[in-house]
Amino acid sequence: MILRELIASLPRSSVVGSSDREILGLQDDSRKVRPGDLFIAVKGITSDGHDFIDAAIERGAGAIVVEHSVHDILPEGVSSVLVPDSRHALSVLSSEWNGNPSDDMRVVGVTGTNGKTTTAFLVHRIMKRTMQRAGLIGTVVFDDGLVEENADFTTPGPLSLHSLLARIRDNECPGVALEVSSQGLDQRRADSIAFDVAVFTNLTRDHLDYHGSMDRYFAAKRRLFEAAAENDSGKRPVAVINRDDSYGENLIREFGERMDVLSFGFAMESEFRAGNVKQTSRETEFQLFAKGKSYLVRLPLIGRFNVYNALGALASSVALKIPLREAIAALGNAPQVPGRMECVGSVDGAAVFVDYAHTPDALDNVCKTLRGLDPRRLITVFGCGGDRDREKRPLMGEAASRHSDYCVVTSDNPRSEDPERIIRDIERGMSGVIYERVADRGEAIRSAIQEARGGDIVLIAGKGHESYQEVAGSRSLFDDRQESRAAMDARRKARREDSCLLYTSDAADEEDSVDLGGRRII
Repeated sequence: MILRELIASLPRSSVVGSSDREILGLQDDSRKVRPGDLFIAVKGITSDGHDFIDAAIERGAGAIVVEHSVHDILPEGVSSVLVPDSRHALSVLSSEWNGNPSDDMRVVGVTGTNGKTTTAFLVHRIMKRTMQRAGLIGTVVFDDGLVEENADFTTPGPLSLHSLLARIRDNECPGVALEVSSQGLDQRRADSIAFDVAVFTNLTRDHLDYHGSMDRYFAAKRRLFEAAAENDSGKRPVAVINRDDSYGENLIREFGERMDVLSFGFAMESEFRAGNVKQTSRETEFQLFAKGKSYLVRLPLIGRFNVYNALGALASSVALKIPLREAIAALGNAPQVPGRMECVGSVDGAAVFVDYAHTPDALDNVCKTLRGLDPRRLITVFGCGGDRDREKRPLMGEAASRHSDYCVVTSDNPRSEDPERIIRDIERGMSGVIYERVADRGEAIRSAIQEARGGDIVLIAGKGHESYQEVAGSRSLFDDRQESRAAMDARRKARREDSCLLYTSDAADEEDSVDLGGRRII
């Protein structure tokens, strides 16, 4: 692609050097630059791409994108493109390089503290049932319409993100569901995506180590709706917003005159309203009131929070012109979302659930949901991540204490922090509950499952689908689901062994025993 054509959509850009040169690729990492590439110098959290311009040129970059003039240090034959914001430029150029793939599909972007993954999964499910094929980019899975892969990031960087969208488009998917994280929005990774629907689930305390305050955290989430409202692709985007959330109310007031809004929740004013919720250990049933009619919705997921997720998905479907009855039918056999209130089995009458809940609000909601199943006891295993917001740690302890009968406080991803220090921070919020502290997460899971009795529920919270643990700065394989199943298997094995009394006594009655090579089993 010719540089002049590639940068045509960049606002307020100026070129020093030739704009007629051919560009062979895009890179924002100087170590990956190849001859003929365009290097975009982006300011990161810990480093600045402008410091690596020389390295990019040494590797053969034919042109660079910068935020301040560097023409006096450029060698002859290398062009520079000056822009106000190189992060935004990276998103625009990534989309342009891939042929603006989001323009050709119906795109649903989902943001919020909790519920992004499940809502995106449900939207994807509805799309696949009604469109035959659909894409998904999220925390757990990337689905290009033909093949599913494990995901590495909630919202990939712009180069990867638009490349994935192009794969989905090229696989002839009419639609795609996309999780959009606050960090991704703050770093402008989604600036050039043409959204048809922007979904807001909720906002509760999280990621304040990155954002610094709830106001800045909300401002990052708000960018999804700003991007949707300002996109010039010709689409008429719809905002789907949780009216029961106070931040959602703010979004409705602000964007109600700039784009169409569909609200959802339990409030009477909601266009998509839920009522008469009934729950079992396997499914949730509720009445949906929408478009002047009432519908019965059956969802093979549990929890009031999943009612919100289903409402957001159904409202998004209507915004995409999918018949509501078809969307409801698609949810009836929706798949289990990995690591989201996932029942991984039972042992001796005790059920074990794994959930990603890693915020105070999410842990509170998950515990309340499981408490609603009327267990004999709720046993909760949880911790908090290291090198992150310390102030939420006692709040996590408070949430677990409020609903649990027994807790095992352990490590999550300690990263570079001392696990014992993290546990001490959590303990400040613990009250009114019996608990033990076990820093080793695997041992903590085994302890909780060993403690459980018939009728109990064990909740393993915090890591969900994650298949690793970060301890002392290094990452190793660790999966709560696998650890839980292994602990249950070990308990079953021990039970079987305990049920057989092995001994070698001459006093044994021959008719009540079986001889096994000198040992007798009664």
